[in-house]
Amino acid sequence: MRYSVHHRTTYTYAHRVFQSYHLFHLSPRSVPHQVIESHRLTIAPEPGLQWDGVDYFGNPFLVLNLEEEHDRLVVDSEAIIEVLDQPAPDLRATTPWDRIARREIDRAFLLDKDIWQYVPASSHGRHVLAIADYARASFPEGRPVLEAVSDLTRRIFTEFTFDPSATDISTPVEQVLERRRGVCQDFAHLQIAALRSLGLPARYVSGYILTHPPAGQPKLQGADASHAWISTWAPETGWVDFDPTNNVIPHGEHITVACGRDYDDVSPISGVLLGGGAHTVAVAVDVNPLTNGGPAGDD
Repeated sequence: MRYSVHHRTTYTYAHRVFQSYHLFHLSPRSVPHQVIESHRLTIAPEPGLQWDGVDYFGNPFLVLNLEEEHDRLVVDSEAIIEVLDQPAPDLRATTPWDRIARREIDRAFLLDKDIWQYVPASSHGRHVLAIADYARASFPEGRPVLEAVSDLTRRIFTEFTFDPSATDISTPVEQVLERRRGVCQDFAHLQIAALRSLGLPARYVSGYILTHPPAGQPKLQGADASHAWISTWAPETGWVDFDPTNNVIPHGEHITVACGRDYDDVSPISGVLLGGGAHTVAVAVDVNPLTNGGPAGDD
């Protein structure tokens, strides 16, 4: 499936900003199941200096300096992306989770920092005993790792309530567990904390998901949103994504932007301002399937 993605972020400041520096993670990364056909960032006001690169985790990034005084910042990210079909993994044909946790696997895997850097605690993915205890119902001794992760994904989906008013980015995972409420990034952080607390690698994935309007209703412009899910590892499969918000293994309708230890590594926009005062943020996202000639129409 090919998609067009338009992500607009608008910052409105109470007072003028005299100078600002920003770090963007809005350029989608290339992953085995995803081809980036085109991507463009448009920024108003136009930056004075900017430079791009690839960060430690393999994500494209852009850093820029705004020297023009402004009371409004508008960032448009536009991309055409093809998401490739990929076979569903055989969850039961994976190594028992406790063997991975005890590092009873091939030495070649043990030397791969890109796996084990996702086991230590991070700001939103801490090792928490209560969260490990919650996860253990899905992880009896000897259970194949991806089968256990799939069961934990199902439990978070069924036992937690999606509630945008319940949390913000500073809400600790312990509180998410206690209240059983939150949004996609909370559920991703909870599952990451659970897996790391058991000694398993888990990384945070930011991106987009194709949303479907209720039957008989049109899709509203700008009504889509950024999304977050997790990825974990097995020797037989490499990294495999799981979406605890929707209880799915992403397949065809998830678009990856960046991967890291948690949200702090892949925040879409961060920065330092001189001036500005209080501000508001408005985000509008459109994810639309494409035919060969353009957006797919209704049948």
